[in-house]
Amino acid sequence: MSDKAKGPRLVIDTAAAEANASAADPVAALTPAARMPDEAPGIPEVRPEARPDFPLDDSDVTVRESSLDGPDRRSNRIMLIAARGLLQTILVLAVLAGAVWGMRWMVDSRAERPQRQARERVYTVTTTPVQKADHQPQFLVYGTTIAGRTIELRALVAGEIVTVHPDLRVGRTVEKGAVLAQIDPFAYEGAVTEARANLREAKARLKESEARIASEQSALDRTGEQLALAERDLERSRQLLGTGSGTQKAVDDRELTLSQRAQAVELRQANLAVEQAKAEQQRAAIARLEWKLAQAQRDLADTALKAPFAGVVQSENAGAGRNVGANDVLVTLYDETAVEVQLVVSDSQFGRLANDPDGVIGRPVEIAWTVGGAAIVYEGVIDRIGAEIRSERGGVELYARIDARDGASALRPGAFVEVRVPDQTYSQTVRLPETAVYGGAYVYVIEDGRMRRRDVTIAAFTGSDVLIADGLEGGENVLTTQIADARDGLKAVEEGAADQQSQAGKPGKPGKAGGKQGRPAPGQ
Repeated sequence: MSDKAKGPRLVIDTAAAEANASAADPVAALTPAARMPDEAPGIPEVRPEARPDFPLDDSDVTVRESSLDGPDRRSNRIMLIAARGLLQTILVLAVLAGAVWGMRWMVDSRAERPQRQARERVYTVTTTPVQKADHQPQFLVYGTTIAGRTIELRALVAGEIVTVHPDLRVGRTVEKGAVLAQIDPFAYEGAVTEARANLREAKARLKESEARIASEQSALDRTGEQLALAERDLERSRQLLGTGSGTQKAVDDRELTLSQRAQAVELRQANLAVEQAKAEQQRAAIARLEWKLAQAQRDLADTALKAPFAGVVQSENAGAGRNVGANDVLVTLYDETAVEVQLVVSDSQFGRLANDPDGVIGRPVEIAWTVGGAAIVYEGVIDRIGAEIRSERGGVELYARIDARDGASALRPGAFVEVRVPDQTYSQTVRLPETAVYGGAYVYVIEDGRMRRRDVTIAAFTGSDVLIADGLEGGENVLTTQIADARDGLKAVEEGAADQQSQAGKPGKPGKAGGKQGRPAPGQ
């Protein structure tokens, strides 16, 4: 059968199909080897020469090969895509360059604004004149009140407490000599009675011994007289025997009588010595019994526990019916007129006080006790220095005695107080507010409307003020206002002058007074 008899045929133009694929997808223009393994090749365009009205078979399809070579065609497409991207990049850079050039042209061509002429800043400040004088500042320390006179009353005898003083309560005041507690005196009264009776008995025995001594002394005197008579009688008998008028027997009898009289004298002397020794023993017994009586009387007196001075009851452990032993603490008292302040000063402060002509002991102090928001001020004087320097206290311990005054609230031990101690005297110093000092070493003075720096030496601090030893001359005006950027040469005007300038510039309106902080002057 001829081709015409077979009907219209489908012609596939492979070159046209590849061109369409390159336009739609650049990847499709790559060679099959450059594609991904899993990427399918482009589908060729089917262009029928005539629309068939009947199905076609494989024999009706004719493939037309492109007249151009395949690889050259793909290279042309890649070059075309690269040229298109380069053109877009050049276009973007041109737009950016034009925008930058336009902004610079607008900035360079704008009209210049008139410049405001700079004016020097003037500070309104406060000043104080330099005045040299002798100053004695005070330094503040803190202390604690203590009882300068405290006593523990102990039971001196054992027994049962039968009565107590009605004011024996903690915090109450008792008078001197008041009986705070009474121990049962029955046994001690009996001891006094017994001691007194023993003493009387011993004195009676002493009298008896003294009577015997007197009797023996009298008998000894008589016996002595008899001895003297016997001696004279013997002498006469011997004389008679010598003349032949007497006998030997008479002489022997007289000698025997003399011997008997001498023996009697010795016996009387011995009896007298014995009686005298007994009397001495009795006197010793009497002395011992007198001490026993005194001890019994003292024990009886010690049954009454009395206040040795007028004071405040700090603690008590006594009650009616309580059995106490000797040396048991029953009451503690302190003298409210002898309250002291214990304070500690630093080593440097103590050194200044010690080197001052007034010394440390006897230096007056001012003591303030704050109660209920109000300060009660007491006068005092430093009474003594601590016995030892304790490193843990950080200085030297002092004790100040508070001067009692009528009508003042009584200070009690344990109160926290402020103590103002006069420091040493600084001669020819200048007192300035602490705000006048910059950097702890210099101040500013006002000269011809300008701030001028002066290096100074600080002698001491007193409250919110400082004492300047040297660096300033009399008549200078020292700046007392704190300025953040203070430096030498700044222009400044005092408050009074600034207010006058303000009033002169604005007639009819009062000037405003400046504060403590530096501020620009009016109109600046």
